[in-house]
Amino acid sequence: MIQRLLITTLLTCLATSVTASAAPSNRPTGTVNVLHWWTSPSEAAAMDILKDHYAKSRFTWTDQAIVGGGGGRAMTVLKSQVISGNPPHAAQISGQGIQDWASLGLLAHIDGTVNRNQWTSVLPEFVSETIQFQGRYYGVPVGIHRSNWLWINPKAFETTGLAIPSSWDDLIAIAPRLRRAGFIPLTHGGEAWQQAAIFESVVLSEGGADFYRQALVDHDHKALTSPTMIKVFRKLKQIASLTPDNRTRMSWDRATQEIINNQAAVMLMGDWALGEFKMNGQVEGEDFYCQPAFGTDKKFIYNIDSFVMFNLRRFRDRQAQHGLTHQLMDKETQIAFNEKKGSIPVRMDAAEYLQGCQQQSLEDLQASIKANTLVPSIIHGMATRESLQIPAINFVSSYMSDPVVTPEQAVKSLSAALLSPSNSLSNSL
Repeated sequence: MIQRLLITTLLTCLATSVTASAAPSNRPTGTVNVLHWWTSPSEAAAMDILKDHYAKSRFTWTDQAIVGGGGGRAMTVLKSQVISGNPPHAAQISGQGIQDWASLGLLAHIDGTVNRNQWTSVLPEFVSETIQFQGRYYGVPVGIHRSNWLWINPKAFETTGLAIPSSWDDLIAIAPRLRRAGFIPLTHGGEAWQQAAIFESVVLSEGGADFYRQALVDHDHKALTSPTMIKVFRKLKQIASLTPDNRTRMSWDRATQEIINNQAAVMLMGDWALGEFKMNGQVEGEDFYCQPAFGTDKKFIYNIDSFVMFNLRRFRDRQAQHGLTHQLMDKETQIAFNEKKGSIPVRMDAAEYLQGCQQQSLEDLQASIKANTLVPSIIHGMATRESLQIPAINFVSSYMSDPVVTPEQAVKSLSAALLSPSNSLSNSL
């Protein structure tokens, strides 16, 4: 928390100087420098789509790809660059991070582009709200992801003669038979955000959308300390037993390969996994199945991929940013990009071409909006600010790996930290 306060103070002090200074001399003229964390094979292919479409302009795309699926490393690099007075033209920023950066006066608003191109007529309301700060637009959204997906390897169940489970309890019950047949019941990478992804899906399945919002968005003490939350943490202990040990720092795309290579039966992961399946020539409905995470049918945990533009003085830099902003929201770009990425276009007029899992995702999104079961992802910064997001992710990950801490103890620690941000969750276990 002290580090966060220090960074915020430094950024605030530098906001005016970065805006007023000329672009750094090491930035080539006529380029747009973009910082992001899309480095898996399918993500890189999706990024190539954006680069190719941007090449229609007279500016060149310079890539800053920072390894790390959750974006934590990318944010560390970005803060360092801004503090040193060398911000990129654009950076991938999620959710409430847009409001955090905009509040420091470091971002260029894009109201003119939004209004001229009538973006609000094609964007869902929750997307428009996510990219605004104090009534002005700062984020350029490119795709809507669903976090609460399960990916099923049908061969594992054909080989064992087992039925595909319909609940966590079902999967827990058949896990020994899957292991005896040589399959990992639930594949999973060792990164903390991947473990926290299971947590938010279990919160939604055990408590429903209203409880999810009370606990993870509003940080209501009664919800955070309720029997329902204790039940969530108890279920997490059981789910942790399904995953392999010693997976520290294993990336999500490597875990996905265990479904593709017929080594694992089930994986919980956002729909960016769909891009990996497609890149590896997997046929939907034959080589893999998709279904909502257990207990979350017609419910939708969303994550919105967005970019922001930093305040720069040179006119040519601002021209490059304007071209990028326009191209990211271009209808053809949205269609091609999201086909590779596995997400839904933010432009609803670009969503008519979706099929299979992406079509189901769109239908469930629309159903969840209608039923008020659409909820923001905490692990991707949609539900809370970074000062709470990162400690919460690390806390859940530590809990799932610790055989000693009880669900009752975990609930108290989580509640205390979310209600008192100065308390460190990392020191609670």
